[in-house]
Amino acid sequence: MTFLIPGLLMMHAIEGSYQNTSSSLFISRWANNIEELLVTPISFFEMVLAILIGGLARSVMIVTGVWSISFLFVRIFPAHPLIMLYFLIVVSLIFSLVGMLVALYADEFEHMTVVTTFVISPLVFFGGVFNTLDMVPEKLQIFFKMNPIFYMVNGMRYGMLGRCDISVGFSMTLVMVLFMVLFFLTVYLFKVGYKLRK
Repeated sequence: MTFLIPGLLMMHAIEGSYQNTSSSLFISRWANNIEELLVTPISFFEMVLAILIGGLARSVMIVTGVWSISFLFVRIFPAHPLIMLYFLIVVSLIFSLVGMLVALYADEFEHMTVVTTFVISPLVFFGGVFNTLDMVPEKLQIFFKMNPIFYMVNGMRYGMLGRCDISVGFSMTLVMVLFMVLFFLTVYLFKVGYKLRK
């Protein structure tokens, strides 16, 4: 149970942040409310940041709730609270950005659930939430190491338990690089008005 909880917290952080931004941005596009945001005197950088804060807030609330309920079964206090907080915040922001990108691309509600079902869920389940790298056959370990969620889960596990399967420094660098790339890509798409202006 102690081993599972950090992975479950990361899983809920990923799903909560993705669902918040993907649904809110898609509905804004669908109802044409996004046009009101685009004419406000704020930069595209600030627009993206504002939507991200909503995704982050939902993610933190969900993780706090799940962690509180986990105290009924086992009490876990972070071994490295700052590292745990770093992964919670940065990963929530990454999947908030993924949600925004999917919402920009999607033409129908079903497109968002396709990404959840066929991309995010498999990556989460093969990201070390329920097992260590040692439990995976050696020939399949390469697939785990190619999965970015594996590094996110291991970072959270290190923050909570003080142990992980991979270098925590590499994991921290990888998630920050992913965040920066996705953030500037999203700001660029807002700037050019990709599927935002009709």
